[in-house]
Amino acid sequence: MNGNLISTVWPQAQTQIALKALLVVLGVALLSLAAKVQVPFWPVPMTLQTLVVLLIGATYGARLAGTTLGSYLVIGAIGLPVFAGGAGIAYMLGPTGGYLIGFFVAAALLGYLADRGMGRSLASALVLFAIGEVVIFAFGTAWLATLIGIDRAIAGGLVPFIPAEMLKVALASAILFGAWRKSQNSS
Repeated sequence: MNGNLISTVWPQAQTQIALKALLVVLGVALLSLAAKVQVPFWPVPMTLQTLVVLLIGATYGARLAGTTLGSYLVIGAIGLPVFAGGAGIAYMLGPTGGYLIGFFVAAALLGYLADRGMGRSLASALVLFAIGEVVIFAFGTAWLATLIGIDRAIAGGLVPFIPAEMLKVALASAILFGAWRKSQNSS
């Protein structure tokens, strides 16, 4: 059984351009809002950005997730304040630039895997979202390392975020698994 969650519960969204556009707009809006929400957490506050990136990838599929994240990056590049702490090309070339590119790659990759049926069980959802986190932080830490060195990039751009990201993987997995179960029960 293949196909992402959106194509399963809303098959028209895969063929109708207006519905695809609506999903892209909703995804960009949700991602923009999630970037602004800060949740107190230890050792650093967290945004909900990566949670939304993971869920967009796993529910939208590769093409729609890639289009959504690409649109988000373009909107931010032209200066609209959709990112957590700034906007524009200069912001994207700064310390968070690699994470932003990682968002795009992770969402498209998770979408590709979801299109092939991954993420329908709780165990595969956990693996799926862990892969997404590795991709995001590989791009983010690698880019940050070019700016401040690898040791400082790992110490400041990876390690403090691990507890929050583990929580997001668990939460995203529960949400996706629950949505799949609900979709199967209502069919």
